[in-house]
Amino acid sequence: MSISQAMCNSFKVELLNGIHAFGTTVVRGGTGADTFKCALFTSSATLGATTTAYSTSNEVASGGGYTTGGNTLTVSQVPTSTGGSGTAAWLDFDDTTWSASTITAAGALIYNSSQSNKAVAVLDFGGDKSSSSGNFTIQFPAAAYNTAILRIE
Repeated sequence: MSISQAMCNSFKVELLNGIHAFGTTVVRGGTGADTFKCALFTSSATLGATTTAYSTSNEVASGGGYTTGGNTLTVSQVPTSTGGSGTAAWLDFDDTTWSASTITAAGALIYNSSQSNKAVAVLDFGGDKSSSSGNFTIQFPAAAYNTAILRIE
């Protein structure tokens, strides 16, 4: 027999499913699934690991097929088990498209609009990406334990 210190794999999945709430200031907005959105930002935006919430500062302006606040995302893979490596909990979103749009964006913010617009992840496009009267699409990686957009390992 042996004991090995580790974070339990089931706990990682449960975190992504909203099972655990730590602290006394946690207030859940309901018992259903939260709404996650993806907003686009210009190269003037400052977004990164310290971003805590969605803000309209340097967001792509409404018009040309874009509305501030961004698109609502659809969770394509709800975490139910760790799979693959046995240590990573993960989830993924369906691709999102702004149709017939004229947009220039350098990145995006995925955020939880059901929970005070709390930030989830920042996407860096590696420079300005544009559409001109066409589709502006964010293509998320394949929904798998080693490629999904959100992973806890």
